[in-house]
Amino acid sequence: MPLLPILIAGFLFTLLCAVITGYGYRAYVRPSRIYDRVGGDADATTEPAVSTGKRVAQLFENIGHHIPMNPAEQNVARRDLTMAGFRADSSVAIFYGAKVIGCIIMFLVGLLFKDMVSPNMTPRMVILIGCTAFGYYFPTLGLEKLVKQRQLKVKQSLPDALDMMVIAVEAGLGLDQAMQYVAREIQTGHKELADELGLVGLEMRAGKRRAEALRNLATRTGEPELRKLVAILTQSDRFGTSMGESLRTHSDFMRLRRKQEAEERAAKIGVKLVFPIFLFILPSMMLVAAGPALLKIFEEMFPMMNNFGK
Repeated sequence: MPLLPILIAGFLFTLLCAVITGYGYRAYVRPSRIYDRVGGDADATTEPAVSTGKRVAQLFENIGHHIPMNPAEQNVARRDLTMAGFRADSSVAIFYGAKVIGCIIMFLVGLLFKDMVSPNMTPRMVILIGCTAFGYYFPTLGLEKLVKQRQLKVKQSLPDALDMMVIAVEAGLGLDQAMQYVAREIQTGHKELADELGLVGLEMRAGKRRAEALRNLATRTGEPELRKLVAILTQSDRFGTSMGESLRTHSDFMRLRRKQEAEERAAKIGVKLVFPIFLFILPSMMLVAAGPALLKIFEEMFPMMNNFGK
């Protein structure tokens, strides 16, 4: 194995450790000691980290502004970023800047490790292209994961919010006031849904119609359960039916749906366990059960076969 790539990798690892250690000391340890001496609040030490994050985001944004963007892909990226909770105007530019930085970093990593795989040119080019493509698509994969996580949190927080909304509506509050009340009450436990409900109230205060604000809520989150709730609220508002009764019926439906999903997952456990049992547990059981007998057979059969040969 060539010695030069190992030395380069060791040098880069040492340099990275030194940079992280120096930054941690200057950003956290040293300011904390100073604030402890003067009797101040040590929480102010997080300000350098925030400013560093802003500088990194500004760097990504500057790079992203110089990238030619397809309008269709830009709209898709903006929609996914909104679903993930990034609503700033600069989020698309930061996202594409992260893609470019990821390409550069992974290309350098491919250059560093391509000599360790094979001396031929074809595997080296495959490694370089694969690393560069991974660096480009890694932010997209991370964004998709963030979207799914946020949608799951919104889905899990819907039953509690819906129960509180039913109580508020049946107590005499209007739908707008009930949504604002629920947003304030669930701010601590379910921040994602509270932020979305708060945005609905802000949009209606800005002059948007209730149906339009609710449709924007469904579009921002992309959660199917929330889309159903928005459809029920819009239809109840349009036809003048009882809002409390509609919310209570939908709450019962969500509980039944969640129970059925739990039963479905429980029924799939047996099928999912077939492959781990067949690949890992069954060979071990066969080895323990039949191993001694096979050894005994081999001990008895081999001398008999040697005697037949004579």
